[in-house]
Amino acid sequence: MTLLVVGSVALDSVETPFGQVREVLGGSATYSAASASLFTQVNLVAVVGKDFPREHLDFLCQRSVDLQGLQVVEGETFRWSGRYDYELNTTHTLETRLNVFADFHPALPESYKKSDLVFLANIHPELQLEVLRQVYPRPRLVMADTMDFWIRGHRDALERVLGTVDVATMNESEVRMWAGTSNLLQAARRLLSLGPKVVIIKQGEHGAVMFNKDTYFLVPAYLVDSVVDPTGAGDSFAGAFLGYLDQVGQIDERSLRRAVVYGCAVASFTVQGFSLEGLRHLTPQAVADRYLEFYHFTHFHEISG
Repeated sequence: MTLLVVGSVALDSVETPFGQVREVLGGSATYSAASASLFTQVNLVAVVGKDFPREHLDFLCQRSVDLQGLQVVEGETFRWSGRYDYELNTTHTLETRLNVFADFHPALPESYKKSDLVFLANIHPELQLEVLRQVYPRPRLVMADTMDFWIRGHRDALERVLGTVDVATMNESEVRMWAGTSNLLQAARRLLSLGPKVVIIKQGEHGAVMFNKDTYFLVPAYLVDSVVDPTGAGDSFAGAFLGYLDQVGQIDERSLRRAVVYGCAVASFTVQGFSLEGLRHLTPQAVADRYLEFYHFTHFHEISG
C-alpha cells in the first residue's frame, strides 16, 4: 500500500506569542508526508531549489518518505512567512515568495502512478488536476485540500477538482466563504453535492467534523499544555488521516472515523513545536497512546432506565 502526496515543500519564517523561527522546514506536502509516514509508505511530489538544506532531505528519508518525485531545480526554494497572535486560529501572512514553485508542474515517476491513495495538498487547482490526469488506474481514494486564495481567484478550476475527489477538506472560514453561508451543515451539504463522498471541516483548536451523505462525526482537539505554533496542523491531520486508511486497507465508516481521531492526535503533536519539531521524534506508539486518550476523554454512556 502506498500514499502519494503532492504539494509544497518550503522554508518558513514564523512568529507567535511564544517565539519565532526563520528559514525552517515547512510546506503542505512536508507536514502531510511526515505525518503519513508514521503509518505507511509515502511517495512525495514537490519542488525545491538548489538552496534547500540537505538536512531536511535527510529527515524525510529517515521517515521513509520516497523522494524520487521531488524536483531539485536551479533557483530558490518557496518561502513563506507568517504571524499568529493569541488567536491562533487566524494566520497573518507576512510574505510569500513562490520562487521555483511558481513554475512547478508535478511530474509523477512511473512507480507513483499506481499509488493506492492520493493527497492533493494545498496547491493551485490546475496542478491538482494535472496530478489526477497522471494517476492510473483510479486510486482507491483521492483527498484534496485548498485555501481561500484559490476559492477567490480560481473557483471554477477548484470545483472541477472537488467534483472528481472522494474527500474534500477545508477549514471553517474557507468552507463558509465557498458556500456563502455561516451554517457548517449547509456548507457541507453543498460541498457534498459537487461529488465528494466525504467532507472534512477543520476547526483548529476545536478539532474537526466529518460529513457524509447520511451523518456527521465530530472530534474535539486534544488539549495540550502548550500550543507553540499551529502551522501545518491541518496538513498533519490530512497525512495521518490518509496514512491510517492506507495502513488498514479499508475505507468504511468505522475506518474513516478512526482516521479522523488519528488525524487529530497527530495534529496535536505538531502544534507543540515550531516547524516539524513536534513530529521529528514522534513514534507510532505515542500516536496510538494519544488515540486511546481521545477515547477516554470523549467516551460517554447511553442513557438507561
